[in-house]
Amino acid sequence: RAPSLNAPMRLTLFALVLAIPALAKDIPIADAAAFAAAAQTISAGDTLILNDGTWADAQLKLHAEGTAEKPVTIKAQTPGKVIFTGTSRLSVGGSHIIVDGLWFQNPTAEQVIELRKDSKQLASDSRITNCAVTNDTQLISTASSQFVSIYGARNRVDHCYIAGKTTQGTTLVVWLSNESKDQGKHQIDHNHFGPRQKLGKNGGETIRLGDSKTSMQTAACIVEHNLFEKCDGEAECISNKSCGNLYRHNTFKGVSGTLTLRHGNGCTVEHNTFIGDGAKGTGGVRIIGEDHTVTANRFENLTGDNERSAMCIMLGIPDSVPNGYFQVKRAKVTANTFINCKHNILIGMSGDKKATLPPLETEISGNTIQTNKGEAFEIKCAAEGVTMKDNHTGTAEPATTPPPASEPTGPAWKQQ
Repeated sequence: RAPSLNAPMRLTLFALVLAIPALAKDIPIADAAAFAAAAQTISAGDTLILNDGTWADAQLKLHAEGTAEKPVTIKAQTPGKVIFTGTSRLSVGGSHIIVDGLWFQNPTAEQVIELRKDSKQLASDSRITNCAVTNDTQLISTASSQFVSIYGARNRVDHCYIAGKTTQGTTLVVWLSNESKDQGKHQIDHNHFGPRQKLGKNGGETIRLGDSKTSMQTAACIVEHNLFEKCDGEAECISNKSCGNLYRHNTFKGVSGTLTLRHGNGCTVEHNTFIGDGAKGTGGVRIIGEDHTVTANRFENLTGDNERSAMCIMLGIPDSVPNGYFQVKRAKVTANTFINCKHNILIGMSGDKKATLPPLETEISGNTIQTNKGEAFEIKCAAEGVTMKDNHTGTAEPATTPPPASEPTGPAWKQQ
């Protein structure tokens, strides 16, 4: 008979067994019930592989703790062939979670994809990639809804196609809190935001970062290398409502609206391209608030006026409430190029009858304005607080649109 292990040897062997890392598992998921069961036992490194097919009214919720080296992954068996319909929604909270290759078609849920499981379990360091949320029906709803809601901190939404929203509510929202210290710093990149029809009232933005209640919070998000195409929901295609955000290398094509720095301070808008593409009401950038920089952008063949001018600097309201208009201070509008826009740089637009405060300590310099349609500058207020220097104006040459970025925009499976 083999000798038995003594107590010290048994303890050593037990410790060695515990030290062996659990093997990551690929778990096939056939339906929402199987997803719920797997969510109870999932570990870092595991992958939930959703079966190809149509998932009707599937409510998927998950809280998981992955790591940078071993994320928890929810992925399609075949990207683009796992199709969610009806009231389907996906809510994930925890850390280091990846959602890959899912397609939500004609969704009717008020929240479609949200980076939180519930109000207490937010997501951080997680990613939505290679997914799509699309609608090709004329949905009618009085409720405000979102296609994508981002909570928590350091999340990323990339290489997705998001289009067709017809109901009230911003397409993609970054939500902030006045209580949380660990929030924001999200990245929204290489997505294709497709057509959104005119809503006819406020609430039709394509992206909103924050809201008026949290607008003095620093979000420090990066929105880059996205394509916005015919996003016509309302005057604000992007509504900035937080501080410290960066918008760069985005293309706006035929968008009847603007990138609006609506609330919040200290944002940067650089190296973006705004192309009118023959559409009505196409605009550029609208500035409200303090310490914004708008530099090295290209504005081409834009047709909008007033708030939808290629560059619009608004008047402020004395002692403005959070959802009003704060005075423009220390803005820098530099090294931008304007080609054949109907309205180029407008200073002193009033969005409210109480708005009377002109911009202060503002610099408009080094811009090139080529126009056959209108004045290079339209000044509607006292401009003593604006320094204008080294701007170059002239007759517009035939516009040559820069080629699109070489990097793919939207999910790879949508481009095949």
